[in-house]
Amino acid sequence: MKTGIIIIFHNYEKEINIDFFINCCKKVKDIEFCLVDNQSKDDTYLILEEVKEQCDNVSIVNIKKFKSDISAVKSGARYMFNHFKLRHLGYINANLLNKQYQGFNTIIQAISEHQDAIIKYDKKIIKSHRKRKTLFQKLFSVSEYLTKLELERQADNLHYQSKF
Repeated sequence: MKTGIIIIFHNYEKEINIDFFINCCKKVKDIEFCLVDNQSKDDTYLILEEVKEQCDNVSIVNIKKFKSDISAVKSGARYMFNHFKLRHLGYINANLLNKQYQGFNTIIQAISEHQDAIIKYDKKIIKSHRKRKTLFQKLFSVSEYLTKLELERQADNLHYQSKF
């Protein structure tokens, strides 16, 4: 069963390296991307359309009137659950990406490199909850997990260096 990842965009035309993004999307297996354009005033939507044309695992939701990030994620989640049989659904807020990951391309590369770990993380979260979750409660933050993964990696490096 596939995992879905929702990515919210708002005026990121200059941040997206189209060729890099397409290559990363094509590399991942068992991940369906939903790119949500939250009323961009630049050419972000046209760029996302170009990515969608070249990648079989990419869908687009175009929001005509700007919504909060939470509402944009919910729009993407509704689309994904209506069109795909997904057990796991994560989201990424592109606004946070520029602060944490020095740009959009870095997070796409991280998803490509750590896709199995992302799925394992979500399975761990699901097992820790006793009650059955609703559609929106099943959503998990991919960027939050990647931040934890990076912190663990840094801690391991410090521990390794302190031995020598």
